[in-house]
Amino acid sequence: MLETTNIEINTCYVKVPNNDLEIDAYLAQPAQKGTFGAVIVFPEIFGINSNIRDITELIAKQGYVAIAPAMYQRTAPGFEADFSPEDVGYSPEAYRLGLEYYQQVKYQEIFSDIQAAIAYLKTLPNVKDDAIGVIGFCFGGHVAYMAATLPDIKATASFYGGGITTASYGEDTPTINRTSEIKGTIYAFFGTRDALVSQEENEQIEAELKKHQINHRVFRYDAGHGFFAGFFKDQYPFLTQNPMYNPEAAPDAWQYVLELFQNHL
Repeated sequence: MLETTNIEINTCYVKVPNNDLEIDAYLAQPAQKGTFGAVIVFPEIFGINSNIRDITELIAKQGYVAIAPAMYQRTAPGFEADFSPEDVGYSPEAYRLGLEYYQQVKYQEIFSDIQAAIAYLKTLPNVKDDAIGVIGFCFGGHVAYMAATLPDIKATASFYGGGITTASYGEDTPTINRTSEIKGTIYAFFGTRDALVSQEENEQIEAELKKHQINHRVFRYDAGHGFFAGFFKDQYPFLTQNPMYNPEAAPDAWQYVLELFQNHL
């Protein structure tokens, strides 16, 4: 079993320039001197909330520079929705707003934001230019799959990415049709009881990865959608009642994320 480390880190909010747009982002990085691999963290539809910041920090504590850029900068700057104890998870209003902003996302804009995040990381003196990876969840899982098609991305962890086989944020061609462009290694994680990403969809993704001989692994768990949400339930005790979080699947998937990043970044 790979051990989760807990090195000292520094965190701050930064602005990632993308032409006339400045993207809000949360940056976590090792406090020690040196050069490190880097990981871009793509959120669910709920913005850069405490869960995503925690994941960003956890990745940094493993010895990576980690950054989580806002995906709704154009339509809802500053939006974030957190777990609600009253609703035992995300509130109905959080879902409503998250979906509203999600439906306004455009592929070319998001793709441009991904490239801006990569360019920003390359300006940091403690980042290895040739060791950049991504991780994403749900909406972010789809964005991570998009990012994987860029030559700079060496490692991708895509968790239950929705719509990869059917959509591409306003484009005619679904994202799965760009699978052949993936140059690095991709690990994809799914729940067999996921009501939003069907077994047929994740099997189609696996078949396409095999067809184009992409270096990949696919992991399936007896779990529903969002099974990694609440990985920090020690900080959110009420999440023990959250039907999304799966206490067997999430820690196991984290081990494979560690493996992916250690081997390729």
